[in-house]
Amino acid sequence: MTVVIADSSPLNYLTLIGAVDVLYRLYGTVVVPQQVIAELMDAAAPHAVKEWAQNLPEWIDVRVAVVKDTGLLHLDPGERAAITLAQSEPDALLLIDEVAGRLEASRRAIRTTGTLGVLRAAALREFVDLPTALARLLETNFRVSMELVSVLLAEDAKRGRPTE
Repeated sequence: MTVVIADSSPLNYLTLIGAVDVLYRLYGTVVVPQQVIAELMDAAAPHAVKEWAQNLPEWIDVRVAVVKDTGLLHLDPGERAAITLAQSEPDALLLIDEVAGRLEASRRAIRTTGTLGVLRAAALREFVDLPTALARLLETNFRVSMELVSVLLAEDAKRGRPTE
C-alpha cells in the first residue's frame, strides 16, 4: 500500500487555493513530518496556512522524523524529514515541489509528485476544475513556467468535461 508523505510546499499552495482536501480524496491518509507542520506554522506563513496547520484534519498523520543522514543537509528541515520518512516506507509517494528536494528523492528512488501533479490527478478524477485551480495557483507566489501551465490546460481541454 502506498504511503503518501507531504512536504510543506504542496500543503501550503493547496491550502491557499482552497484545494487541500483533494489530498484526502486522492490518497486517504497523508503523512506529514512534524518539521513540516512547524514550517507551515512559521510566522512568515500565510494566515490561512497557519490556521490549517493549527487545526489539522483527521486524515493528516503527523510523524516525527529523526534525520541522521548528512547527505540531506543541503535541504531545508521539512524536506529532510519528508525524504527520511519516505525512505522508511517500502512504497512511498512524496509530495514535494522544490527542485533540490525532488532531485534528492529521485537519487534515492523515491517516487514524487508536486502541487501540479496533485491538481492534475484531482482534475482527472473530476475533483477540481483544473483551469480554475491553476488560475488560483498563479495568483500566489507559486513558480511555474507558463509553458507547463499551457500544456496542462491543453491536456485538460482535450479530455473535455461532461455536460450537465
